[in-house]
Amino acid sequence: MLDQEAYVGLISGTSVDGVDACVATFDADGRLASILAHDTFAYPEPLQRQLVAAGQGQTEGPLELFATLDQEVGQAFAKAAAAIVEQAGLPPARIRAVGHHGQTLLHAPDLPIGNTLQIGDPNRIAQALGRPVVADFRRADTAHGGQGAPLAPGLHQALWRNGTDRIILNIGGIANVTALPADPSAKVVAFDTGPGNGLMDAWAQGQHGLAMDTGGALAAQGEVDTDFLDAMRADPYFALPPPKSTGRETFSGAWMLDKLAQTSGCSLQDVPRTLLELTATTIVDAIRQTLPGTQEVFVCGGGVHNPVLMQRLADLLAPASIDTTEALGVAPDTVEALAFAWMAMRRMRDLPGNLPSVTGASKELVLGAVYAP
Repeated sequence: MLDQEAYVGLISGTSVDGVDACVATFDADGRLASILAHDTFAYPEPLQRQLVAAGQGQTEGPLELFATLDQEVGQAFAKAAAAIVEQAGLPPARIRAVGHHGQTLLHAPDLPIGNTLQIGDPNRIAQALGRPVVADFRRADTAHGGQGAPLAPGLHQALWRNGTDRIILNIGGIANVTALPADPSAKVVAFDTGPGNGLMDAWAQGQHGLAMDTGGALAAQGEVDTDFLDAMRADPYFALPPPKSTGRETFSGAWMLDKLAQTSGCSLQDVPRTLLELTATTIVDAIRQTLPGTQEVFVCGGGVHNPVLMQRLADLLAPASIDTTEALGVAPDTVEALAFAWMAMRRMRDLPGNLPSVTGASKELVLGAVYAP
């Protein structure tokens, strides 16, 4: 293992449930050698609530509030980094660099001046671990006309493109697909399909005081309300062609309640099942439009833990097979963190991290700024 470089990957996604972390090693050719440790570290509950509110535009306050959030998120990521390195059984000196995505508060690449904002001061991680930290991965891509997202498809292509029409589906707060065509000359396409778990989580939190619809239990009790579903599916985002990306600032709890108010007769019991149907149908629509000959779908992210959603996807996608990325050798809760370990490796070797066919950027770019300890 001494001829391999070890990297840490850290991310908190749009579900805002905590910091996903991993330690991975890569060989001299940039191929994944091993995953030494992976885990998720929950945010303190008050911080998690503040981040959910801020990410949906529900927070107003002095600049000091957002500056403090930046530092508190940085501290949470620093603790996660130290803990995952300890779990891996490595001294910090063996870590070449930390790939730090941070916590997205705003993603608006289609504004006249496109922008995306992730918080979590990287200096806190560099100071705690004593190792270089690579952060701010997205804004170089947006500065060159891209969406700045999704970025994980570079890893998906490197690990899993294999000569079959294959989809990698990530279901976090927002869902996204990576289409890996069998034709080696065809470009990889990837984009956000729309809501993943985010709206289902918002309903469970707001109506039931639950962190999420664990196991799809709430959805399993209801039926699909077609009027509510049609009102949500009419949102213009779903008809946009890729490249495109979105976030919870668009598909927020307020958006959901506005669509619900446009309908009549939807029982509260049917809302969770209808939200699940929105997630499933918009994912399947995106797959059919992007890679009609899809043979295999591999799922990662928190959505894999919702058996009602997974079964609905299997029914809609048949005869294509569906499995989790565990079948490909990477635990489904680890893929996103691994992507940022991979991106840190690419940055430290001065290699591009984006795919212009995915983000729409004008060229390949070396992504991320390096923060010294």
